This record gives sequence, structure tokens and C-alpha cells, in this order.
Amino acid sequence: MVVVAQISDLHFNGTDDHRHRVRAVLDYLHSTVDGGAQIAALLVTGDLTDEGLPAEYAEAATELRSPIPIVTLLGNHDDRAAFTAERDGVASTAPVNSALHLDGLLILALDSSIPGRSDGYLSDETIDWARAQIAEAGDVDVLLTWHHPPVHLGMPYMDSICLDADERVTALVQDHPNVVGVVTGHAHSPAATVFADRPLIVAPGVASTLNLPVEGPDWVNASQGPGFALHVIDEHRLTTHFRMLSSW
Repeated sequence: MVVVAQISDLHFNGTDDHRHRVRAVLDYLHSTVDGGAQIAALLVTGDLTDEGLPAEYAEAATELRSPIPIVTLLGNHDDRAAFTAERDGVASTAPVNSALHLDGLLILALDSSIPGRSDGYLSDETIDWARAQIAEAGDVDVLLTWHHPPVHLGMPYMDSICLDADERVTALVQDHPNVVGVVTGHAHSPAATVFADRPLIVAPGVASTLNLPVEGPDWVNASQGPGFALHVIDEHRLTTHFRMLSSW
């Protein structure tokens, strides 16, 4: 059994509110580690920053410190050049993809951001890279993660800027039986559905929660605290638990 934590949509912007929300989630996760629990990885699934500014990435680098191995990917509020300049010291506009190999699990973090746009897309370069990583890993479970959900969630605006999930993306999942599921962020609302006949899990937002139309005309649900997901991968099955903190 492997347990993977996921946080998403942190939107660092220099404000105490967003910083305190991130700290509250990390404190909770770190308290489980201190108690001897084994969280194998922490996924940060995009929108680290609000405007993709260098100062916001410097803030994120200061705050996002953990004894848990961190896998970071980018969202529509992020900027590839500013992120890589902070992380690597050299700016790059190439897709930011990464892999984490755990005992019995391969996590592939794919860059669905499109520079200058809010919707999402997985480039041919990214998909070819993911296929090569899966082939090289052999017979192990694979968890795919990117920022934009590849299906509509019943949230009209967020659905208008979801992933362009064309046949290449569907085939990436369907062609590999060892893919246990896909986990994303972007919607600021915890959700569970299906994509390409596999589980699709959308993490809560840390910075805020967005309402469904049935919850009223307000865009942001101010009553909700920061949230995160805990993914349990066991016997080729993905089970997800959501947590929303009541204070931060």
C-alpha cells in the first residue's frame, strides 16, 4: 500500500491568508509524519502562484518545505520561465514534466499549462515522454497527474477552461492497464468521476473553494477551509480521502 498526499491551487500572492492556509495543510501532513505514518509523496498539482511572478515563486520556495518528497507541476496561473528560474537558476519555457519512482508505484507529473492561456493541453512531447517512462518502468502501478481536469465537472466557467482531452490523452490512459487513475487540481472543488475508464480525482483548493451553481451566485465559498486529498494505492486500486481544515 502506498499513500500519496495532494495539495493544489495554493496561489501564493504575498498575503497572509494564502500563506496561512498552506502552512495549516503542511502542519497537518507533517503531524502525521511525526506520528510515524508513511506518506510516500506530496503532489502539488499546479497554480503555485497567483500571477506567476518571481517574488511569488520565491515565497513558494520558502514555504513549501517538507520531509515528504514533493512533486510539483504547473497550472494556468503559473509561468514556466519564472518557476524554472527559481527552481533551477535557469529559465526555461519547455513543459515541466517529472517522474517519481516509489516502491511499486510510478508517479508521472505532466505539464498541462499553456503559456498565456487558462485552458489546458498535453503536448506531443509530454505524451511521448510519459509513454516512454511507463514502458521503462515495467509492470508497476502508475498514477498520472496534471493540473486541468480532462472532463466537465458541472462548473460552467471551470469547464470552459478544462483540458483538451483529445484521443492522444485518452489513449495514454487506455493503452496502459497499469494506470490506476488520474489526479488533477484546477477546479478548487473536491470531485470524483471517471476518465478513460479510470478513476479521475480532483483535489480541493488550498487557497479557496469554488461553488457549484446550485450553491448560489457567489463565486467563492468563503465558509470552506483549505483542503487536500490522501490517495491510497493498494492492489491496483485507487481510493481517495478528502480533508477540509476548519481552522488555519
